[in-house]
Amino acid sequence: QVQLVESGGGLVQAGGSLRLSCAASGSILRFNDMAWYRQPPGKQRELVAVISSGGTTNYADSVKGRFTISRDNVKNTVYLGMNSLKPEDTAVYYCNANVLLRELRRADYWGQGTQVTVSS
Repeated sequence: QVQLVESGGGLVQAGGSLRLSCAASGSILRFNDMAWYRQPPGKQRELVAVISSGGTTNYADSVKGRFTISRDNVKNTVYLGMNSLKPEDTAVYYCNANVLLRELRRADYWGQGTQVTVSS
């Protein structure tokens, strides 16, 4: 019903920047919260940032001041800007969208994940 397609991951040196995007498509009435998660090697998946439908944002302490989550409601796309990247940021990054479907049912959908690797 809903598909999230991510792009923007890759290899970057420490101190560099990347911008991830996640475009959603499908029969959706409304997008609610959208979020980015990440899973470092050998660790559990963790919440990185959340943005509400109204634009309110929250960040994990580890990325505050360096990462920025944003959304384009016309394009149904959520972004994660990442600055001053550290090797500790290396992880598979996943986008998540909570949506209201045409049948008036809310549901969560996940992207396939995109690899971000930060070299020292």
